[in-house]
Amino acid sequence: MSGYYAISVQRYTFLLNRAVPIAIKTVKTAAVSIIFRTFAPDLHIEEQNRRQTMKQKRQIAILGSTGSIGTQALEVIAEHSDLYEVYCLTANNKVELLAEQAHRFHPAAVVIANESRYDEMKALMHDLPDVKVYAGARALDEIVEAGPIDMVLTAMVGFAGLSPTIHAIKAGKAIALANKETLVVAGELILLLAQEYHTPILPVDSEHSAIFQSLVGEGQNPIDKILLTASGGPFRTKTMDEIALVTKADALRHPTWDMGAKITIDSASMMNKGFEVIEAKWLFGVEASQIQVLVHPQSIVHSAVQFQDGSVKAQLGVPDMRLPIQYAFSFPRRLPLSGERLDLFKAQHLDFFEPDMKKFRCLAMAYEALARGGNMPCIVNAANEIVNRAFLEDRCRFLQMGDIIAETMQRATFIAKPTYDDYVQSDHEARRIAAELLG
Repeated sequence: MSGYYAISVQRYTFLLNRAVPIAIKTVKTAAVSIIFRTFAPDLHIEEQNRRQTMKQKRQIAILGSTGSIGTQALEVIAEHSDLYEVYCLTANNKVELLAEQAHRFHPAAVVIANESRYDEMKALMHDLPDVKVYAGARALDEIVEAGPIDMVLTAMVGFAGLSPTIHAIKAGKAIALANKETLVVAGELILLLAQEYHTPILPVDSEHSAIFQSLVGEGQNPIDKILLTASGGPFRTKTMDEIALVTKADALRHPTWDMGAKITIDSASMMNKGFEVIEAKWLFGVEASQIQVLVHPQSIVHSAVQFQDGSVKAQLGVPDMRLPIQYAFSFPRRLPLSGERLDLFKAQHLDFFEPDMKKFRCLAMAYEALARGGNMPCIVNAANEIVNRAFLEDRCRFLQMGDIIAETMQRATFIAKPTYDDYVQSDHEARRIAAELLG
C-alpha cells in the first residue's frame, strides 16, 4: 500500500464505497505546484473496519474539549460509546469543566494549557489517580503523539492549535479539523505535511463538511465552483451607521448557530467566512475565484459544489454541529444521530444573497490576504485575534476591528515563502502591531 489522505490538493476523490484517490494529478496554482499519487484503499477506513471486527473502540483526543465543538463532540461519543472512547481531553483555562468531563469520560490523560492552573487541576482530579494530569503547550504537543490515539479533534481556538496539529500529523493521527486557523495560517505547510506523513484530514466546519459530503462519489469530475454559504450574522440587514453603534451583546446574538464567543464575533464581522474561504482553498484545491460566498440566513444549505455540467450538489440539514463532528469520526459510515430533523415544509423558503463587501470588509480582506499569499493570512489571523478579544473586552468598537486589521496588513513584514518559524514570528509581530494600534 502506498499511502492515503483524506485531504486532497485537487479535490476529495472517491469511489462509491471506498475513499480511493484514483489518478495521479499535478496541480499548479499561482503559489505552489503539488503532486499527489495513486493510493491503495484508504487506511483510515481499514483501521476503522479492523477495530469494528475486533470490537475495539476508536481512541479520540479532543483538543479544546470545554469549548462549543468539544462539548458537542463529547455528546457524539456518549451517544456511540460502543464505538468511541476518549483518550485525552484538553482545555486552556476551564479547570472545573475539564475535571467534570474527565470524571464522566475517564480519559487516560487531561491537559490544562495554562500552566498556572496545574495545581488546581491536579487537586480536582485527586480521586482519579489513573488519569494523568499535564499542563502547558509542550504537553499538548506531546499528548497527541501518544500511541493509542487514533484521531485528534482539533477544536482549540486560534493560532494555538497549529503546533499540536502539526505534531499530530507527524505522528500519523487522523485529524478531525475544527480549528480553521491551522489552514488559514499555514495551509500550504499543513498540506505538504499531511502528504508526507500520510495523514488523513477530515473537515469538521459545517460548510467544509458539506462540501466534502457533496464530493463523495464524484471521482475526478471537475469542480466549477464552490458555493460557500454564510448566515450573514446578526448585522446582515443593518446599515453602516447602525453597525457603527453595535455592542458586544448585539454581536453575540447569532441568529442561527450556538457557538463560542470568538467565532460568534468573527461571524458577525464575516471574518469567519473569510477564513473559511482560505480553508476551502487548501482543502479542495480550488482558486479563490472558484469560491463564491452566498448569504443564506436560514443556515439550512450548509454549502454546495457546482460541477462543469452545471449540476449542483448540496448538503442540507438543521444547524447542528454534532452532524459534521460525527461524520468526521465515522466516515465513510453514517451513524444514527438523535436530534431534530430538517422539515422543508416548515422552512417554507430558502433565501440567498450576495455579501456586501463594503459593509463586511473583513471578508474582502480575507480574499485579499489569500490573493497575496505567503504569510499574509497569518498576519490577518493574528490581528483579528487581538481585535476580537479587545471587542469582547469593550476596548474596541466593532468597525474599528477592520481598520486595525487593514493597518496591520500594511505594517507587518510580508514573507512570500514562509517557514514554520516565519509563521510564528509573523504571528508575534502582527499581534504586537495590532495591540499598539489599539492604544
